[in-house]
Amino acid sequence: MDQSPYAAASSIPLIKSPSLRVPKPVELPEDIHPLPDSVNPYFVYPFTLEPHVITLESSRRTTIAAHTARREAYLRAREDEKERRKRDALRRIAPGFEPHGGPLVPTQRPGSTQSMTPLPEQQASSSNAATHQRSRSVMDDLVDQLAALESTSSASNPANPGQPYL
Repeated sequence: MDQSPYAAASSIPLIKSPSLRVPKPVELPEDIHPLPDSVNPYFVYPFTLEPHVITLESSRRTTIAAHTARREAYLRAREDEKERRKRDALRRIAPGFEPHGGPLVPTQRPGSTQSMTPLPEQQASSSNAATHQRSRSVMDDLVDQLAALESTSSASNPANPGQPYL
């Protein structure tokens, strides 16, 4: 029993579609030119175009390099500006803070002769001065400024010390 895998399909009738037709065989013309033994003579490259292409390519590369450098400089400037703003914001919160530096350590100024912890008498006198400064109101400051203006105007007008310029 030597059966083909297509034995079941052999009993199915095939119907030719009326829309299909077999193409006509291709007829070659009698004067066709056969290919030569070598096709190298057909591949001729015009080397006169070479300088033009090289010039365009070099100018294109320099333009791209200039654009790349400008873009990198712009991006670097943006990053530097972001870092500067961030440092400024941190310095507003903690003056002297440097993000990549170590921890902040308090240092004594070289011109300062006063110790870091004041004596009790110094504390009392400094607290009295602070209270006195706080007790001065805005009106007191205004009166002092007006008196200073009046004294400068009377000094500049010696003929009438009480009368301002009119």
